[in-house]
Amino acid sequence: MKRLIMLTLCSSIFAVAGLMDFKTIDKAKKAYQDEKYQKSATLLKELKKDTPERDYDMGNAYYKAKQYDKALDAYGKAKGVDEAQRLHNVGNSYFQQKKLDEAVKSYEEALKMREDKETRFNLELAKKQKEEQQKKQKKKDQDKKDQKKKKQDKDQKDKKQKDQKNKDKKDQKKKDQKKKPDQQKKGDKDKKKDQKKQEKKNKEGKKDQKKSEKEKKDQKKEKGSAAGSEQKKQKMTKEEQMTQKELNRLLKKLNQKKMPSMMYQAGEAKKPKRGEEVNPW
Repeated sequence: MKRLIMLTLCSSIFAVAGLMDFKTIDKAKKAYQDEKYQKSATLLKELKKDTPERDYDMGNAYYKAKQYDKALDAYGKAKGVDEAQRLHNVGNSYFQQKKLDEAVKSYEEALKMREDKETRFNLELAKKQKEEQQKKQKKKDQDKKDQKKKKQDKDQKDKKQKDQKNKDKKDQKKKDQKKKPDQQKKGDKDKKKDQKKQEKKNKEGKKDQKKSEKEKKDQKKEKGSAAGSEQKKQKMTKEEQMTQKELNRLLKKLNQKKMPSMMYQAGEAKKPKRGEEVNPW
């Protein structure tokens, strides 16, 4: 890419400079050649004579030092030198600041005064960059617009959801209020039903308890009856045992006397003596 600016110190400055300024101008020129641009601009500023040539050279030094605002200020005071070159340098200062509209305008004005290859090249370059800048700005604006629309859509969606949520809450509240009496009635019915069930359960419990108590009494009675029967049985057994013992005792006593049986006694009876027979009739 070609240089945006051709800067040389104006030789005409020597014609208007005083004798004491020659050394300062020489030092400024040498500092410029040594690329000590800030020092060059400072030395030129010390010159007592304020001329367009001095301001032009100061503008070049500030431009090289990348102090573009000071360069533009100096170029603005340098009217009277080569106008086409001055406008070319003004355009370059604006270009470096990305102020492309001002740069294009300065280049076009310079070309009206004199056709110049480098000025023409810089003008086309500024236009292309301006077009790119516009595209970027357009894209940036579109992105910003899209983001804004997206945010608005999101906010609208959130608001809609919030409104729907509030509506659902209100509807639910109404339903709850409407259901509340029915639920209360149902609750009362259920409560009464539960009470009846409990009462029935209590009655059944009491009935079971009475039945259980009756069964216990019957069992106790049966046990008592069984115990009485057993005692009676035992008592009868004792009596039977006493009777048997008595019988055994009597039999034993009879055996001790050796009493013959009735048949034996009958067989052992004495025969009657003659004359003592007794007729059975």
